[in-house]
Amino acid sequence: MLDTRQMKYFIEVAKREHVTEAADALHVAQSSVSRQLQQLESELGVDLFVREGRRVRLTPTGRLLLARVEQIMHMIGEAEREVQECLAPERGTVRVAFPISLAAHVLPTAIYAFRQRYPEAKFQMRQALYRDLTDGVVQGEFNLALIAPLPPEDKKIRSKLLFTEQIVALLPIHHPLARESGIKLSALEGDPFVTLPEGTIFREIVLNACREIGMTPNIAFEGDDIDALKGLVSAGLGVALMPEVTLVDNLPPSTVKIPLVDPNVTRTVGVICPTQRKLLPTEQLFFQFLSEFFAR
Repeated sequence: MLDTRQMKYFIEVAKREHVTEAADALHVAQSSVSRQLQQLESELGVDLFVREGRRVRLTPTGRLLLARVEQIMHMIGEAEREVQECLAPERGTVRVAFPISLAAHVLPTAIYAFRQRYPEAKFQMRQALYRDLTDGVVQGEFNLALIAPLPPEDKKIRSKLLFTEQIVALLPIHHPLARESGIKLSALEGDPFVTLPEGTIFREIVLNACREIGMTPNIAFEGDDIDALKGLVSAGLGVALMPEVTLVDNLPPSTVKIPLVDPNVTRTVGVICPTQRKLLPTEQLFFQFLSEFFAR
C-alpha cells in the first residue's frame, strides 16, 4: 500500500531524475529517499527506475505509476483544501488556467471585481495552450480554465459561455483602408497577413472566415502569440485579424482597429470545469461570480 510520503518522494525523483537533487528539494536525507523507493519497488514487485550512475529514469511501468500517483496527490490536496474552504470559502484559493489572449484584460478584470467582493480570496494562475487547458481540466491539474473559443461538447467537461466577442481587423496606420469605419474581409485579399502558427485554434478561426468568402489569405508572417502579431502589424509588415478583447486599452502604436462588416466573425469566450469532480468551495464561488459578472 502506497503512503503519501512514498508518493511525494517518488514524484520528486521522477521529475528530477536524480535522487540527491530530489532529497535536497524535499529537505530529507538521500538515504531516506533511496530507502523509500526501494521499499516501494519491493512492495509492488516491479522496477520503477533504471539507474544510470547518479541519475535515474522511469521505466515504462514507472511512467504509468507516475500518472496515477500525480492524480492521487491532486485529489488528496483538493480534499485538504475542501475541508478548510468549507469553513471559510471566501478566504480560499482559486486555481485557474487561461490562454494568453485573455491574460491582458478579461481575467484581470474578473479577478479584480471578485476580490472587491471577497478581498481575502487567493489565486493560483497558470497560462496554457488551448489543448493543455482542456486536458488539464480533465486530468485534474486544475479545476477551472477560461478558454476561447468554447470546446466541442465533451462528457468530461462542463462549459459555460461568458460572452461572444467580435473579431476585428488590425491594420498599419498608413494602410489605404485605415480611415474606414468598417471593412469587408474581401477588401484585404492580396494583403500580407500575419497569423499565429499552424495548429492554433485562433488561426483556424481566421482561415475559416476567409474560406467562407472563397478567399485564400496571403500569409507572410507568423508569430507565436497575439503580442507578436501586434508587433508585426505595428511595424507595417502586414494585416491581422484579432480578438477585440486583446485590444482593449492595448492598441499597438501605428495601428488602427477596424470592425469587419462582412462576414461578421466572432469568438466565444467561456469557462470550463470537470464533470467528474466537484469544484472546491472557493472555486464554486468564482465560477458563479464569472457567470453573473459577464452577464452584467
